[in-house]
Order: sequence, then C-alpha cells, then structure tokens
Amino acid sequence: MVLGIPLMFTAWRLVEDFTRDDMQRRLDQVATEVRFQQGQEGLIRGRLNVDRLEPVVPEGGRLEVIYPTPLDSASRVSIGEPFVENAVQESLAMGVSGSLRLEIPPYEMRATQWRAIAVVGGLLVMSIAAGSVVAHVTARRLADPLSDVAARAARLGAGDFRPDPRRHGIVELDRVSDVLDSASVEISERLQRERSLVGDVSHQLRSRLTAVRLRLDELAFHPDPEVVTEANEAMAQVDRLTQAVNDLVRASRDQNRTDTVAIDVMAELRSLIEDWEPQYRDQNRSLMLYGQDGVTAHATGSRLREAVSVLVDNALAHGSGRCTIRVRNVRFGADRREMVCVEVTDEGSGIPDSIASRIFERGFSGRNSSGVGLALARALVEADGGRMELQARSPAVFAIFVPTQNEPILPLVRDHGGGGPLEPR
Repeated sequence: MVLGIPLMFTAWRLVEDFTRDDMQRRLDQVATEVRFQQGQEGLIRGRLNVDRLEPVVPEGGRLEVIYPTPLDSASRVSIGEPFVENAVQESLAMGVSGSLRLEIPPYEMRATQWRAIAVVGGLLVMSIAAGSVVAHVTARRLADPLSDVAARAARLGAGDFRPDPRRHGIVELDRVSDVLDSASVEISERLQRERSLVGDVSHQLRSRLTAVRLRLDELAFHPDPEVVTEANEAMAQVDRLTQAVNDLVRASRDQNRTDTVAIDVMAELRSLIEDWEPQYRDQNRSLMLYGQDGVTAHATGSRLREAVSVLVDNALAHGSGRCTIRVRNVRFGADRREMVCVEVTDEGSGIPDSIASRIFERGFSGRNSSGVGLALARALVEADGGRMELQARSPAVFAIFVPTQNEPILPLVRDHGGGGPLEPR
C-alpha cells in the first residue's frame, strides 16, 4: 500500500505529462511549417496554407494559429473543431512569427490515466495477495512448530515426561526441543528420587506412629481414669497425624482431585477446635469458631483441617489475643460461583510489610521457624483445587477458599500492596 498508492498518483501524472509532450511535439511541427511558409520576410502573404497543418491536429482537437501578414500582425486561423469542452491546452510562442495554441478533448487522456491506475491497482492487489500467501505459508511454518512446542511444554507441566523425537528444521525451535528433552529427563529423575524419599520417610514415620499407638494402647488399660483419658486423646491425635501423613503422600504423588467429597466444614473445624482449645487456655487465650451449620465444600477433610491447623498454630505462636475462625459462603465471577471461605485471624500486631510477600515461600521464615508450615498448608489447599491467601497484614487475616463443587477455582488476586482485603476473581 505504501508503494502502490504513490505509484498510482505517479502513473496518473505521467500519462498527463506524456500527453502534453505529444502536444508540444505537434506544436513544434506546426511552428516549423508556419515559419517555412513565412519565408525570409517573416510574413504570410495571402492566406495560410492549412492543408499541411490539418494532419497534425488530433481528432476532436482544435489548433489556433496567430501569424503576421502585411496587413495584420495578428491574423488568426483555426483548424479542427470550433470548440473543445474541458480542453487540455498547450501553447507555443514563436516571437515575431506569431503563436500557436492546441486544444484536445480530455477523454482519451483520462481513459488512459484510469487504465494506468487499473494496471497499478492490479499489480498492488497481486502483490498483496502474493505477500499474504507468503506470510500465511511462513506463519504456518512457524506457528505449527510453535504450537507443537507449546503443547509439549504443557504436557511437561502436566507430568508427561516422555521425550519427543520430532524436530522442525528451525534452529531456534529445535534448540528449545532439545532443552525440553533434557529438562524432561532431569525432572523425571528428580521426581522419582523425591517420591522415593517421600515413600521412605512416610514408611518410617508410619512405623514410628504405629509403635507409639501400640504403647498408647497399653496405657488405655491403666487403672487411673485420667491416664486412660489422656491415652485415648493421644491415640486420636496419632490417628489424625497418620491420616495427615497419608494425605500428604497421596498429594505428592497425585495432584488430581478425584478423591474429594462433599464435607461439612463446620463439623471438620469443630474437631480442630477441640484439639487446640486446651493449648489456647494454657496461654489465657481463646479460640472461637463462627459460621452456620450446613456449609459444605468439595474437599478432603484432613487436608482442610491440617491447613487450618497451621494457621491456628501460627496464631498461637506469633499472635496474641483471641483467635477467630469464620466460615462463610462467597460468590464471585461473572457466573457468581459459590465458594466456601475460611478466615483465620487474631489480635496480634500482624505480619511486617518486609516479609509479607514471601511468607508462603518454602523455607522462608521471619520468626526463626522452619518456614514450611504456610507453604505446606497452601499446597494442601491447592491439592483440592482451592486457594490460600493473605488478605490483610495487620492484624493478619488468612483466607482459605475451597470450591463447593468438584471443579478448580480461578486464581485469586494476590496482595502485593498495602494489605487491603482481596476478593476472589
């Protein structure tokens, strides 16, 4: 288009220039003939012989000749049509020998100009079509391999670590494919080592928990009722810990949510409250649960309890005052999907701004702890298709969003600013 449009304008002007050049050549021929008839005197005696001038005048044109005679220095004679409408004119001054003016109708010149425009326009359309074909072929040559590489990267992210021998003949993309092959092998080996390690650790941990439970079983037959009560409570804790270990191992091996079921959130959290209330009472603090009965979520009960336990434990260790757990339903998105929100907050000073953006990083701790708890809690929630977020910094408000249906939720807006409340999106 940048080349074709100026070229159309240029073609239009060139046709007009060629036409005027032709008219000037005709006027030069007429001038030569008039000077010849004037002879040495530079005068036309009698009448101008127009027979030799008529062939020079184009069809439909008009030629006006002004020449000197002994009686009149500006005699006139017209050849051709008496009047030409919208004429294209060219003149030639011959000094004392007179002057010439040639007029021709514009229609033939305009027709030629439009034909030139049509030719240039046709070339323009052909060039655009050819360019489009080349662009399409080139784009397909690049887009199809890019789609293959993107699909392969997606499979790698989904856990498919099989190498792909296909190459596309494009150096950069083939290099990416080679890197993906190497990464697939490395990630597969690393995952295998981690799974083996998780299996070994979980086996040893379950073995130790089984041994602890056997000892607690013996204490269950102790004659002191208080010892029996404590033993039963301890066995219940051991059973929950064993279930949590099994869930963690399952989550590390399989991130799908086919094992999630509809659970009563309030019932799950009441059992958690019973476990933590004694510890809060020992520190003259209270642990409160607010929410309506009948709130259900599609999740794994042990994972939800463990995630909330991490938050309650952090509130006990790093917070102060009353710790509050609130359960409510929320709606968000264009389709207004229903979610279950579990908020945990306390009356402490909250989380410093300097570490708020990193609290969910595994291994990071601002309070000399292991830095695993919050990362583990978030992993447990996400294993069920939910989200865990820091909604406010002072006082600290953590929110767990779990779906009410067996489907993952959309990502939440993360808090990177002043710690204001976040809404699920």
